[in-house]
Amino acid sequence: MRCRAFSGAVKVECMEWSFQAAEDLAAALRAGDVSSVELTDEAIARIERDDKVINAVCVPDFDRARAAARGADQARARGEDRPLLGIPVTVKESYNIAGLPTTWGMPPHRDYVPAEDAVQVSRLKAAGAVVLGKTNVPLGLQDIQTFNEIYGTTVNPWDHRRTSGGSSGGSAAALASGFGALSIGSDLAGSLRTPAHFCGVYAHKPTLGLAAARGMVPPAEPAWPVDLDLAVVGPMARTARDLTLLLDVMAGPDPLTHGVAHRLALPPARHERLRDFRVLVLDEHPLISTGAAVRAGVNRVAAALAGGGARVERHSPLLPDLTEAATLYMQLLISGSVARFPIETHEQLRTRVAGLSADDRSLDAVRLRAMLFSHHDWVEANYRREVHRHGWRLLFAEFDVVVCPIAPTPAFPHDHHPNPLERRIDVDGVEYPYFDQLVWAGLATMPGLPATAIPAGRSSDGLPVGVQLIGPMFEDRTPLRLAELLEQEIGGFHPPA
Repeated sequence: MRCRAFSGAVKVECMEWSFQAAEDLAAALRAGDVSSVELTDEAIARIERDDKVINAVCVPDFDRARAAARGADQARARGEDRPLLGIPVTVKESYNIAGLPTTWGMPPHRDYVPAEDAVQVSRLKAAGAVVLGKTNVPLGLQDIQTFNEIYGTTVNPWDHRRTSGGSSGGSAAALASGFGALSIGSDLAGSLRTPAHFCGVYAHKPTLGLAAARGMVPPAEPAWPVDLDLAVVGPMARTARDLTLLLDVMAGPDPLTHGVAHRLALPPARHERLRDFRVLVLDEHPLISTGAAVRAGVNRVAAALAGGGARVERHSPLLPDLTEAATLYMQLLISGSVARFPIETHEQLRTRVAGLSADDRSLDAVRLRAMLFSHHDWVEANYRREVHRHGWRLLFAEFDVVVCPIAPTPAFPHDHHPNPLERRIDVDGVEYPYFDQLVWAGLATMPGLPATAIPAGRSSDGLPVGVQLIGPMFEDRTPLRLAELLEQEIGGFHPPA
């Protein structure tokens, strides 16, 4: 906090920077209204004061942050200006940062310390950002909550009895608490969007492959450039415009692979004015009900769109089948996850699958069968994914964005049952298998589409509610621009009371 006494007056004006947008901080730094050292000291003081309860920043790096802040101020004094020069940020624990542990919440790897930064950490530092530390994650990044044996539980800043989401729950809670202006996370099963929805902040799941992911890798595995099947890395922020600011830093191919021959040239947003957008709004899924609070958030956004003159439709024959989309997503997600992190022996799984009824098409059954996927099975599912991708291309010839839920409920109470397959999610009094709530996140993930998570109001008991804006592949600027326009119409982030 910076305070100034006015000459000849008793009044003292104090400016708190912790909840300011990164865009505004950059302007203040350029104008000389604040220094990076001041911003960094304020952020560190807030973390030291408040994070004992929130537990978002699990690996602080304050000494190096202060040194980076001094370096940023010196660089600015020399006339340098970079996109994030001097702005305090956090990084999800799953990214390698040289000299800091990367554990993914796995106790056997609590002492693993990489020697090299992930490519996205390098891009943050090259843009001038000041890295305050790393944010908490669930075990193996494989939960919709954030807790592990090494660093404990991250709570929701709005209600400490509830989860902040996962797996980028530490980053979302940090942003909502004023611990840095920006954060970077990752998304395989809504891991950027769901924490943003639960904590009332913004996030963007980029088009698959848009942002290089090298170095966002399980501990002790080599940080090689890999083309991921579903997962992406992406930005989190407290405003829509800040998402674009950070995406511009993150986007681009890995210089070791596609970057040798390719250069990024994202197309501009399809429209600049709200009234020019063509939007399909969804609030019902055939496999899980939508809670009243989330439905109200979707309808709030739909009303703002219609009120601003946008063309809003509730149905389209062009929409790919939602049940098949969810099935494909679960098959690809689970077969890939089990290949990396085996859950049971194949003999045990074969016995369990053999016990399923042939006509059981529940998502629980889909997930169990996917654990035994052969390469032939995966190739078949991947072909059907391409059919869906073409369906989305046809849809986006008629619409610019699809608005829909991120998850069926606001943040739910902490549930640390050791077997997540036995957990349940309560949707307005009706229980569903825990992982069924991923179907909305998977709608964009399975075909690799960009999706922007935005705040859409509060539930009746004061919890944040968000929605996602799904856009055409590699047209990330279209949902991001709509997010900016909706922020003006319905408001955006507000600090927890």
